[in-house]
Amino acid sequence: MPALAVLIIAYFLGSAITGANGVLSWGEYRRLKGEKSLVLAQLAEERARLAHRADLLDPRRADPDLADEMVRRDLGLVRPDEVIIQIPE
Repeated sequence: MPALAVLIIAYFLGSAITGANGVLSWGEYRRLKGEKSLVLAQLAEERARLAHRADLLDPRRADPDLADEMVRRDLGLVRPDEVIIQIPE
């Protein structure tokens, strides 16, 4: 019985050190957390940009320049004497 108890304790100690959630995997978790934080920051920036654009399209107070840009782009409404200069985002 004592030998079995020692083996069980050794197994749990080994798992605590080298297991999937063990001490040695903390560095990997820390690295993944850093990567996910960068992705989260990019997504938050994109979300803020889209929220601002949605605010500009509010029917009660739509931005005339944005509405004009979207109508011209989506419907192809351009007069023959106009010159369109597209600026990449």
